[in-house]
Amino acid sequence: MAFGLKKNSKEPISEINVTPFVDVMLVLLIVFMVTAPLLTVGVQVDLPESSADSLPEEQEPLTLTINSKGEIFIQEAKVDYDNVIAKILAVSKNRTDTRIYVRGDKTINYGRVLEVMGMLSGSGFTKVALISEPYKER
Repeated sequence: MAFGLKKNSKEPISEINVTPFVDVMLVLLIVFMVTAPLLTVGVQVDLPESSADSLPEEQEPLTLTINSKGEIFIQEAKVDYDNVIAKILAVSKNRTDTRIYVRGDKTINYGRVLEVMGMLSGSGFTKVALISEPYKER
Protein backbone atom coordinates (compact mmCIF):
# COMPACT_ATOMS: atom_id res chain seq x y z
CA MET A 1 0.00 0.00 0.00
CA ALA A 2 2.82 2.39 -0.68
CA PHE A 3 0.83 4.36 -3.25
CA GLY A 4 -2.37 4.77 -1.27
CA LEU A 5 -4.25 2.10 -3.17
CA LYS A 6 -7.21 0.64 -1.36
CA LYS A 7 -7.90 -3.07 -0.98
CA ASN A 8 -11.61 -2.71 -1.24
CA SER A 9 -13.00 -0.29 -3.84
CA LYS A 10 -16.30 -0.05 -1.92
CA GLU A 11 -14.73 1.87 0.97
CA PRO A 12 -15.85 5.51 1.20
CA ILE A 13 -13.34 8.14 0.13
CA SER A 14 -12.27 10.15 3.16
CA GLU A 15 -10.73 13.06 1.19
CA ILE A 16 -12.41 16.45 0.87
CA ASN A 17 -13.28 17.54 -2.65
CA VAL A 18 -12.30 21.23 -2.76
CA THR A 19 -13.19 21.87 -6.41
CA PRO A 20 -16.80 22.94 -5.71
CA PHE A 21 -15.60 25.12 -2.83
CA VAL A 22 -13.08 26.89 -5.09
CA ASP A 23 -15.76 27.38 -7.77
CA VAL A 24 -18.15 29.00 -5.30
CA MET A 25 -15.43 31.24 -3.88
CA LEU A 26 -14.41 32.45 -7.35
CA VAL A 27 -18.02 33.29 -8.20
CA LEU A 28 -18.40 35.20 -4.91
CA LEU A 29 -15.16 37.06 -5.57
CA ILE A 30 -16.41 38.18 -8.99
CA VAL A 31 -19.78 39.25 -7.57
CA PHE A 32 -18.13 41.37 -4.87
CA MET A 33 -15.68 42.89 -7.34
CA VAL A 34 -18.54 43.97 -9.58
CA THR A 35 -20.83 45.29 -6.82
CA ALA A 36 -18.25 47.05 -4.61
CA PRO A 37 -17.92 50.20 -6.78
CA LEU A 38 -21.71 50.54 -6.87
CA LEU A 39 -21.92 50.79 -3.07
CA THR A 40 -20.04 54.11 -2.88
CA VAL A 41 -22.61 56.21 -4.76
CA GLY A 42 -24.51 57.68 -1.78
CA VAL A 43 -26.93 60.55 -2.40
CA GLN A 44 -27.46 61.34 -6.08
CA VAL A 45 -26.38 64.89 -6.99
CA ASP A 46 -25.34 66.50 -10.26
CA LEU A 47 -21.90 67.92 -9.40
CA PRO A 48 -20.37 70.83 -11.30
CA GLU A 49 -17.21 70.23 -13.35
CA SER A 50 -13.73 71.51 -12.50
CA SER A 51 -10.27 71.17 -14.03
CA ALA A 52 -8.55 71.06 -10.62
CA ASP A 53 -6.53 67.99 -9.66
CA SER A 54 -8.01 65.55 -7.17
CA LEU A 55 -6.75 65.52 -3.61
CA PRO A 56 -4.91 62.49 -2.20
CA GLU A 57 -6.93 60.59 0.39
CA GLU A 58 -5.14 59.18 3.43
CA GLN A 59 -8.36 58.36 5.29
CA GLU A 60 -12.03 58.32 4.41
CA PRO A 61 -13.43 61.86 4.66
CA LEU A 62 -16.80 62.93 5.99
CA THR A 63 -19.13 63.89 3.14
CA LEU A 64 -21.86 66.52 3.46
CA THR A 65 -24.22 66.62 0.46
CA ILE A 66 -26.73 69.30 -0.56
CA ASN A 67 -29.08 67.98 -3.23
CA SER A 68 -31.09 69.99 -5.77
CA LYS A 69 -33.99 70.42 -3.31
CA GLY A 70 -31.68 71.98 -0.69
CA GLU A 71 -31.82 68.94 1.61
CA ILE A 72 -28.65 68.24 3.59
CA PHE A 73 -27.18 64.76 4.00
CA ILE A 74 -24.24 63.60 6.11
CA GLN A 75 -22.86 60.57 4.30
CA GLU A 76 -26.27 59.09 3.24
CA ALA A 77 -28.38 60.20 6.25
CA LYS A 78 -30.71 63.20 5.85
CA VAL A 79 -30.18 65.88 8.50
CA ASP A 80 -32.11 69.05 9.37
CA TYR A 81 -30.23 72.32 8.89
CA ASP A 82 -30.35 73.08 12.62
CA ASN A 83 -28.78 69.71 13.55
CA VAL A 84 -25.89 69.67 11.03
CA ILE A 85 -23.14 70.77 13.43
CA ALA A 86 -24.31 68.49 16.24
CA LYS A 87 -24.42 65.47 13.90
CA ILE A 88 -21.01 66.21 12.37
CA LEU A 89 -19.47 66.63 15.82
CA ALA A 90 -21.01 63.30 16.85
CA VAL A 91 -19.77 61.49 13.73
CA SER A 92 -16.29 63.02 13.92
CA LYS A 93 -16.05 62.36 17.68
CA ASN A 94 -15.68 66.10 18.42
CA ARG A 95 -12.54 66.38 16.26
CA THR A 96 -12.58 69.67 14.38
CA ASP A 97 -9.59 68.62 12.24
CA THR A 98 -11.75 66.04 10.41
CA ARG A 99 -11.73 66.49 6.64
CA ILE A 100 -15.23 67.39 5.41
CA TYR A 101 -16.12 67.32 1.71
CA VAL A 102 -19.14 69.39 0.67
CA ARG A 103 -20.96 68.11 -2.41
CA GLY A 104 -23.41 70.70 -3.75
CA ASP A 105 -25.71 70.05 -6.69
CA LYS A 106 -24.91 72.45 -9.54
CA THR A 107 -28.53 73.59 -9.75
CA ILE A 108 -28.66 74.69 -6.09
CA ASN A 109 -28.17 78.33 -5.15
CA TYR A 110 -24.46 79.06 -4.58
CA GLY A 111 -25.36 81.01 -1.45
CA ARG A 112 -26.87 77.90 0.16
CA VAL A 113 -23.60 75.97 -0.28
CA LEU A 114 -21.56 78.88 1.09
CA GLU A 115 -23.97 79.22 4.01
CA VAL A 116 -23.36 75.57 4.98
CA MET A 117 -19.59 75.92 4.50
CA GLY A 118 -19.58 79.09 6.60
CA MET A 119 -21.51 77.32 9.33
CA LEU A 120 -18.90 74.53 9.33
CA SER A 121 -15.98 76.98 9.40
CA GLY A 122 -17.62 79.03 12.14
CA SER A 123 -17.93 75.88 14.25
CA GLY A 124 -14.16 75.34 14.17
CA PHE A 125 -13.81 72.85 11.31
CA THR A 126 -10.62 73.74 9.45
CA LYS A 127 -10.55 71.17 6.63
CA VAL A 128 -13.68 71.92 4.60
CA ALA A 129 -13.48 71.42 0.82
CA LEU A 130 -15.80 71.40 -2.19
CA ILE A 131 -16.20 68.38 -4.47
CA SER A 132 -16.69 68.68 -8.24
CA GLU A 133 -16.73 66.43 -11.28
CA PRO A 134 -13.56 66.28 -13.41
CA TYR A 135 -13.73 68.66 -16.39
CA LYS A 136 -14.77 66.94 -19.63
CA GLU A 137 -13.68 68.23 -23.04
CA ARG A 138 -16.65 69.07 -25.26
